[in-house]
Amino acid sequence: MEAVDGVSFGIDRGEVVGIVGESGCGKTMLALSLIRLVRHPGRIANGKILFAGRDLLTLPEREMRKVRGGQIGMIFQDPSASLNPVMTVGRQIGEAIQAHNNVTRREARRQAVDMLHAVRIPEAAARARSYPHEYSGGMRQRVGIAIGTANHPELVIADEPTTALDVTVQAQIISLLANMNRDEGTAIIFISHNIALVSQFCSRVLVMYAGRIVEEGPTREVFGNPSHPYTAALLKAVPRVDKHLANGLETIEGRPPDLARKPSGCAFHPRCPARIDRCAIAAPPKFTVAFGYASRCWLAAGTEGGDTAHAIENPTKGRTRDDAE
Repeated sequence: MEAVDGVSFGIDRGEVVGIVGESGCGKTMLALSLIRLVRHPGRIANGKILFAGRDLLTLPEREMRKVRGGQIGMIFQDPSASLNPVMTVGRQIGEAIQAHNNVTRREARRQAVDMLHAVRIPEAAARARSYPHEYSGGMRQRVGIAIGTANHPELVIADEPTTALDVTVQAQIISLLANMNRDEGTAIIFISHNIALVSQFCSRVLVMYAGRIVEEGPTREVFGNPSHPYTAALLKAVPRVDKHLANGLETIEGRPPDLARKPSGCAFHPRCPARIDRCAIAAPPKFTVAFGYASRCWLAAGTEGGDTAHAIENPTKGRTRDDAE
C-alpha cells in the first residue's frame, strides 16, 4: 500500500507552502517522510528528498540527526504526544539546543528561556521549570514551536499546529510562524485542514487526495478558481457566515478510498460530480493550467478527450487557465 504516491514539489527559502486535504490523504505521512521518521513497518520505497543539495535518503542516520531538528524543524500535530511528560519544558528545549550546538547545559537553559519568551509564554523563567501537564493546550503547542525552531532551522514543517485550539490561540500561533518567516527567512510547510488559515498564511498550496497532489499553484488562484473538482468540493464544504445553511453544509459524497484498494483511473472519480468516462480508465498526469499552476484532472486538458501532449511533462505545450475553462 502506498500512502504517498509520486509526490513531487519544491519550496524556496522564505516561502510558505500549504498542504490541504481530507484526513487520511497522506499529509502527515508526507511530512514524516521528509525528515525520515516513518515508523516500521512503513518505509520510503523510492524517490529522492533533496535539501540544500543533498539527498536526505542517502545520509547515514548520524548525519540525518544533524539535519533533523537543526536545519529542518518539525512542529508535531499533538504536543501532548510529542512532549516528554516527566521532563520539564525548559530541559526539553535545552536538550534540543544542545543536540545541535556546542553549548553548556546552563547556556542551553538560558536559551530555552529565551525561546519561551519568543513564543510568548508568560513568566518564561519560572515556567521553564514546569512540566507539560501544567500547561494549557495552546501553551503546549507554543512549546512545540519553541522546540521545533530552537536552532533557527532553514525549513519548518508544521503539521496541523492549530488543531483543537480556539481562534484566538490559532491567531497567536500563526503570528509566531509569520514573524519567524519574515524575520529569519524561514521556509514553512504548513499542513492543515483549515482552508481559511491556509488562504491567509500561505503563498502557494498543494491539494492532496489519496496520497497524490491533485492540484497545486498560487493559493489565491487555486482557491479563487479551482481547476480540480476535489478542490472545488473542499471549498464548498467550508462554512461561511454569509451563506444560508438551512439545508446544512455541503458535503463531498462518498468516502475517501482505501489506499490498499484504490479505484482504477483517477482516485477521485467515484465521488466526482464532473467525472467523464476516461476518469475511470486512466489516471490523469499533471496538466499545466497556468505558469506555476498544475492540476491532475482530465478536464484541465481542455476537452473530454484531453491529449497527454498538454501534460506538464511537456510544459511548452501546456494550456493556459482560460483555455482550460
